[in-house]
Amino acid sequence: MLDQTDLRIVEELSKNSRITMKELGEKVHLTGQAAAARVAKLEDQGVIEGYTIKVNQVKMGYFIKAFITIITKDTHHKPLLSFVETKKEYVINNYKISGDGCYILECKFPTHERLDEFLTALNKYANYKLSIVINTQSSND
Repeated sequence: MLDQTDLRIVEELSKNSRITMKELGEKVHLTGQAAAARVAKLEDQGVIEGYTIKVNQVKMGYFIKAFITIITKDTHHKPLLSFVETKKEYVINNYKISGDGCYILECKFPTHERLDEFLTALNKYANYKLSIVINTQSSND
């Protein structure tokens, strides 16, 4: 069970995973050594699974962000999933869902032409609904 200090550590690391243990300790009212021990414990427990970076997709050349709801044509999903696996360049996340579809793909594309090529190829495996992201709102707004 996580206590308030553990929750604050996770919150601070979510904001900045490059923070030093000394700085983290100051923010959660622990010594740097105690903060490091807590972080190690959270890692061992699997609460913290890893550390990552946030990449600006536009600066990487991906100007179009899209969510694609996949509606499979049959119950055999392996061909679709194999196709998606070959398109890692464009697929950020693949979520298996309940509701209106079977999967939602979170994707990025450099051009409308590449998006169209992707959708044309995808349509061999499943039907889809496309949503293009117009603007990203921060949860802090």
